[in-house]
Amino acid sequence: MAYLLIDHQVADFDKWKPVYDEHENARRKAGLKELFLLRGRDNPKQVLILFEASDLAKTQEFINSQDLRERMQKAGVIGKPNFQILEKAAAFRKAA
Repeated sequence: MAYLLIDHQVADFDKWKPVYDEHENARRKAGLKELFLLRGRDNPKQVLILFEASDLAKTQEFINSQDLRERMQKAGVIGKPNFQILEKAAAFRKAA
């Protein structure tokens, strides 16, 4: 199973969240299922979202989409977001 982690800063979480919520259909079409939505304890402007990603091609398309860039700008994302595609560590075990 693959995962997508998005880490970014927002100007105002309360303004960011409704724009994020409105974009749920696009995430669903990209095969993304939200697992965790987290905020920094010491920096509440830091937002991390962990998704289960069922289709890596669609996930990559979503990450690179103009639609996502426009939504993030509308929501008040500050700076460049960090996108990481991850796998469970067990997938990297070497044979003994």
